[in-house]
Parts: sequence; C-alpha cells; structure tokens
Amino acid sequence: MQLLYKWLFDWPERTARHLTWLPPLFARFTLGWVFMWTGWAKLNNLPSMIENFTSWNIPFPTILTPFVSGLEFVGGAFLLAGFLTRITSGALGVTMIVAIIAAYWEEIDSLETLLGLSETAYIALFFYLAIAGSGKLSVDEWLRRRVGGVSTQDPSAVLNAASSQSA
Repeated sequence: MQLLYKWLFDWPERTARHLTWLPPLFARFTLGWVFMWTGWAKLNNLPSMIENFTSWNIPFPTILTPFVSGLEFVGGAFLLAGFLTRITSGALGVTMIVAIIAAYWEEIDSLETLLGLSETAYIALFFYLAIAGSGKLSVDEWLRRRVGGVSTQDPSAVLNAASSQSA
C-alpha cells in the first residue's frame, strides 16, 4: 500500500515541483495572445463595437468601448510579458464579468450555461494569475529581483523582506 501511495501521490508531486514555472507562463501566454488580438480587432472596428456596447446597455459606450478595447490590447501585451500581471488580470477579469452580465445574462438559465461560457473560463484563469502571480519567467519576477532584491518564488524571503520594511 505504501508503494502504491508513493507511486500515485509522491512521484507526481515531486515531478510537478520542477514545473511550477510552466502553468503561469502558459496561462499568461494564452490569455495575453487572445486578449491582445481581440483588443486590437476592437480598436480597429470601434464604430461597430460602440453599437454592440450600446445594444448591451453598457453606459457611456463612446467612452467605455475604446477604453475596454485598449485595456484588452495593452493588458494582453502586458500578460505576454508578465508585466503587472496581478493588476492586469484583475482589470481584465472585471471586464469579463461585465461582458457576461451585459451580453449573456438573459441567456443564462443554469450553472451549466454559465460555466460553459468562454468568458467564465477566462475569469478562472485571471483569478489564478491574480493570486499566483506571473511566475519565474516574467518581467514582474525580473523587477522583483532587480528592484526589490527578492524573488516571488521564495515565500519566506518575501515575508522576511516585508517584515523588515515595516519594522
């Protein structure tokens, strides 16, 4: 039984520890690519997008459409680089919540329908990045090491640095 436990639980966990850099990179790259290009497409088709925002009853569509389109484009580029990942993920996550409420809310009749939306999957990934951060291969990590002198990948070092700054 001990051998089976080690094979089913310990071995995958030990293996996964070597790959902790990969999930945030993959999430950032996937979201960044999608949002950078959809933002670019919206920026290049603003009149039609303003009509969409108006039909979804989003207030101030002539102001919010270019803002959201720009946020998607710039936010996508930031995610690709891993720059301001937590802030960017939060902002883009809010836009997805608004998109669900504005464009799909009347069609949502069950949890299955809500969870089947691509926007819901985006929210889950944004939530992950907002909590987990950008990972080792990112501008955020480079800045943390360069300016802060501490890696976000070493929680004890981050806590020690924070406590020494507040003292």
